[in-house]
Amino acid sequence: MLTVPILIPVLTNFPLPYSDMGDILGGGLILTLGAFMIILAGLDTASAYGGLGSSRAVMLAILAEPTLILVFVGITLLAKAMLPFVVNHLLVASWAVYVSPAHLFLVAAFFILLLVETDRMPIHSSTHIEIYMIEEARILEYSGPLLGLLKWASMMKQFILFTIFCNVLLLPWGLSAEGTALGALATAGGLLVKFTLVACAVVLVGTVQARLRFYRYQEPLAASFVLAMLAIVSNQLG
Repeated sequence: MLTVPILIPVLTNFPLPYSDMGDILGGGLILTLGAFMIILAGLDTASAYGGLGSSRAVMLAILAEPTLILVFVGITLLAKAMLPFVVNHLLVASWAVYVSPAHLFLVAAFFILLLVETDRMPIHSSTHIEIYMIEEARILEYSGPLLGLLKWASMMKQFILFTIFCNVLLLPWGLSAEGTALGALATAGGLLVKFTLVACAVVLVGTVQARLRFYRYQEPLAASFVLAMLAIVSNQLG
């Protein structure tokens, strides 16, 4: 959670000194590793709830991770690079690419993945309702500093995914070009506005969509998979 932010455009539109350590796929692998360790942490408690939440998280990951890889492939084909800064510059420089079907399909596919990875799907619940517990079940047996660390990691993951979605795909404008203190402050304010817009969209989905049975989780993930495939096909045809 501390490594990925130096690989993606957060406040500046130019790479940071250590951003060459990995690309967007490397960042995704780091986040996946963190999720895997939290699954192990849930199993380590040897409680029924920990096993319940961890097993459900793995069931979601089986479909979410291949779709995420397809989204990364689509981004690579679109920008001819896997560096998020290159994608940002391409979308800012070319409206034709921004409104192209390939980019719009990628935005829609990544938004569905955003709901899954941040536990905002209509099958998730942050309450202690056993039938819906996923994220909460994995860490139910933890308390004190360890619980605080897990909660912080969850919030940081949401921040990272929102930043990638906003600054790389959806709203790539408004980043500081020189990295001055005033520019960084203005960019932080703009990022807050972007986050608010995305959060409103997430809340809207959660409000208008009726809660699904857990075993229908594959439907939105299948839709995201199809959208990612359409992005790749439309990019090749275009």
